[in-house]
Amino acid sequence: MKVKRLVVPILIIVLGVTWLLNILKVLPGVDWIWTIGLTAVGLLALLVGPPNRLTIVVGPFLIVGSICSLLRQLDLLPIDRETPILTIVLGILMLIAQTSNLPVPEFLKTEDTQEKS
Repeated sequence: MKVKRLVVPILIIVLGVTWLLNILKVLPGVDWIWTIGLTAVGLLALLVGPPNRLTIVVGPFLIVGSICSLLRQLDLLPIDRETPILTIVLGILMLIAQTSNLPVPEFLKTEDTQEKS
């Protein structure tokens, strides 16, 4: 059985459990749908389909964004620090993507890159 087929059902279960625990006041009041949604989309970007220069930026960025969002909602990270941190992370991920040997996704290829392929 492919692990990729299990990702979405597991993420939905995690979302439901955290939502229920939030309603039951077991977990602190956090917008879990937003936080887990960011993480889920980030994980899906990394796990579904072949890795490329887009997924190596989008996936980790959304995961870091969800962590920052959680920390902000728990009053552990002020908003004035969250934005610069996310900007730095985005720049680092873009630098990694540009210096890696990963392929450019087909829909982002220009005529120049298609000729080189």
